[in-house]
Amino acid sequence: MKQLLAAVALLGLSSAGWAQDDGAVSGSGAVLRGLDKVNGRTVDADLQTGGSAELFGLLVTLSDCRYPADNPTGDAFAFLTIRDPNSGAVQFEGWMIASSPALSALDHSRYDIWVLRCNSS
Repeated sequence: MKQLLAAVALLGLSSAGWAQDDGAVSGSGAVLRGLDKVNGRTVDADLQTGGSAELFGLLVTLSDCRYPADNPTGDAFAFLTIRDPNSGAVQFEGWMIASSPALSALDHSRYDIWVLRCNSS
């Protein structure tokens, strides 16, 4: 179990370092997708950096969305804070990577939220 926790910690540190890489450019916003796992319904949200939106009763705030400078359609990664709007409890806070949503994912019994891409203009 300790080895698993150490591996997860290393992945978290490496993704945080990647998010600060000079080869990445901040986008003006991001496109996110939410999934209701009970009924299979999906919804997309277009958020501006610093903005928030409600997806299936969860308040999602986008702090930053970055993508490779040499490949604007490349892998996006976004810093999200996801809260329960009623209690204010943070359900998720951190970097989410578009190509690997399970690497750093929202842990919710009913809903999934992930990054699709950054908006470059």
